[in-house]
Amino acid sequence: MERVGELIGESEWIKGYPIIKQLRPHLDEITFIDLVALAAREENYRVKLMYSGLEPVAYIGFQPMITLYYGKYIWVSDLAADQNHRSRGFGKRLLEHVEYEAKDNGYEGIALSSNLQRTAAHRFYEEKMGYERSGYTFKKGF
Repeated sequence: MERVGELIGESEWIKGYPIIKQLRPHLDEITFIDLVALAAREENYRVKLMYSGLEPVAYIGFQPMITLYYGKYIWVSDLAADQNHRSRGFGKRLLEHVEYEAKDNGYEGIALSSNLQRTAAHRFYEEKMGYERSGYTFKKGF
């Protein structure tokens, strides 16, 4: 049986770490918790896990945003299915869960970015989820 649960607080956020570590290998547990805590406090970042039975199989981290380009929308910062459970529809169903919730709460849509090298992820978003490419994301570190 599948279910989606929202994780609130450090003791729950850590349950998602083994999955998100596969997408964000540069994060150790402490940095992960610190960043999620900061994002939750400052940016209303939320975390949900999809479970198959008792086993977590997919992670999504997202937050509401308002911009002149997108309007009122949800920004998906992180979406990952556990490597042992990929291509079984868990990421799709978890993203759809957030889409339905966003629609029910009056958001105009969902946006996300994906690393240039992740061509399989691009196909997933475009072909299976109906997303369209709307531009490039740029970053500059200091």
